[in-house]
This record gives sequence, C-alpha cells and structure tokens, in this order.
Amino acid sequence: MRGVVLPGDSTARLGEYDIPTPGHGQLLVEMGASGICGSDLSYIYREHKTHLGQDGPAYKGVIAGHEPSGTVVAAGRGCRRFGEGDRVIVYHIVGCGLCLNCRAGHYVSCSRTDQREAYGWQRDGGHADYILVEERTCVPLPEELTFVDGALIACGFGTAYEGLLRTAVGGTDDFCVVGLGPVGLAAGMLARALGAKTVTGVELSEERRAFASSLGFFDHVIPAGSEAADAVREVTGGRGASVAMDCSGSGAGRSAALAAAAEWARISLVGEGGRLETEVSDALLHKQLTIYASWVTSVQAMERLAANVVAWGVRPRDIVSNVFALRAADEAYRLAASGQVGKIVITADGRQR
Repeated sequence: MRGVVLPGDSTARLGEYDIPTPGHGQLLVEMGASGICGSDLSYIYREHKTHLGQDGPAYKGVIAGHEPSGTVVAAGRGCRRFGEGDRVIVYHIVGCGLCLNCRAGHYVSCSRTDQREAYGWQRDGGHADYILVEERTCVPLPEELTFVDGALIACGFGTAYEGLLRTAVGGTDDFCVVGLGPVGLAAGMLARALGAKTVTGVELSEERRAFASSLGFFDHVIPAGSEAADAVREVTGGRGASVAMDCSGSGAGRSAALAAAAEWARISLVGEGGRLETEVSDALLHKQLTIYASWVTSVQAMERLAANVVAWGVRPRDIVSNVFALRAADEAYRLAASGQVGKIVITADGRQR
C-alpha cells in the first residue's frame, strides 16, 4: 500500500508499505478521507518538535495523518461492534483504556503517557490506502455523511464542538470566534447550528475572511487588529460577545477574544501553542469573565456530534477548499502550510466521497 511520511523539512514523501493485518480488537480500515491538521504543520511538517513535555520529538516517523475516516475491510479477533463494510470515523488517540480519563472517553488525556499514542504521530495514520486502528477508537459514520465529513469530525469539528459544549452556546448568545482557519470555521458552523443569535468571525488574512464570508453562516466577518473589539461591540448592540472562542493559538488572538467579550461572558480557548498574557482587573475581574480551556473532545462526544451533524443538516465538507489525491500529498501540505485557504483533505484519488 501507499503511505505518506513527513521528514520535517517541509515536504511530504510517498512510500510503499505492507498492508497490516488486524490483531485482537483491531480493524483494518480502507481510507476514505484524511485531513491535514494545523498541529501536523506546527509540530511535524516544518520540523519535528517536542509536544507536551516529551523528551524527544512527538513524531516517530510513522505514516502521517490523524484525521481519518473510511470503511472496515477486515476485523481481528475480539471485535464486537464493527465489521467488514462498516463506515467509521477514527478518534485519533489511543489511550490505556483504564485510567479515569480514558474511561470517560478522553483518550487524549490518558494518564498513562507511556501508553498514549496518536495516529499519525506515534503509530501509523490515515495518509495511506489502509490504516490499522483499535476498534475502541472508532465511531459510526452515518450514511448521510461523506468520508470527507467524517475526516473533519475526527479532529477539527470535535475540537470546536467541545469548546462550544463547555461554554453552553445557545439561542441567547452573540458568539465570536477569533481565527478562521479550519477549527474556527467549524466553530462558526456549529455555533449557528446550536442556535447562536449572531455569529461573528475575526481573522487577519483577507483570503480567509473572503472564504468565511462565502460560507453563509457568519453574520459578520471582521478584520483582526486594534479596532476588532470595537467592531464586535458595534454588531452586538454595544454589548460585545457573550461567548468568545480563540482558535488562532496566538497571544494576539487570545487578547482579541478577551477584548471582544461582554461582561459576564464565557471564553473558550482551543487554539494550541503560544501564551495568554493579560491585564487582570479590567480585562478579567471587572468584566466577570469565565475562561474554559479544552483539548480535542471525547469519543462519546464525537459520536454524538456525528449524529447531531445529520440532525442539524450541517455539512462539514463545506469548509473544505481543496481535496488532493494521496499521490499529491506534498502539494496538499504546501498549500495547507500557506495558511490562506480553508480545510485541506486527502483522499485516495482526489475526489470527495
């Protein structure tokens, strides 16, 4: 089979590998779609960096891609839920399965760090014709959704959804998201589906602002900068956002989310990296803000999200700007690294399925 590795020199290399055989509790999944995530770009593609205090680089030279969905083609002994022909989304972390976090479905926060492995980082991922996965990391992909929809739910939409759940976004809220990369776009789409009264995006890139505006679920798209907070207050009747989310992962973006927030607002931080630096009294205490920080989502919440996306009539694939064939992975990563587009997805032949 074909598979893509990321050497850490801003290239993606296609190679040949043996098709794996599923062991106990494992599934062999034919890749339907595999997304490119911003964390892949930050920690692997440009150079191999450490992550979360690890002694060495987090990436172990495996086949890349931690946002896969596809069809089960073989099941190992002991599999009890999924079998040949089932369509699945793969939760991208494998944990020990026994600690409290794993039992709650938060494999990403597995307490046994020596047993926590991510597809595409420490074990082979989805940028391949086939991927070997643990059955317990899979959730059903509803028939109404495409494999591209599933790949987006596998990480970016799950991350945005968790942040929205923590802040309990609903029909009385003016929602603002800072950073309109794929996760920010997902947050805007899902906030609209959850009934937010208004949905506003703040973004530095003119190209990304234009793309976000074309999608139809943002009421307002505002340029990032010193006047962004005033603009958010203007479009919310002078109040500011009752829920603000930072998806930029930058200090400036987090400061913008805090500045745009109304009194008593809830703030969600989901963007990785960087720092949070702020004056405390006027920016936080006097505005009575509540700050939530969340990292990805749980297996259970991801399964609920897949079902909710169908019920809401939401199409995650709408935020995809480009789909590349597996053989063109290097081109796909170059475009994703430019930061000027929507979501980039890889499929076997470059078609959405």
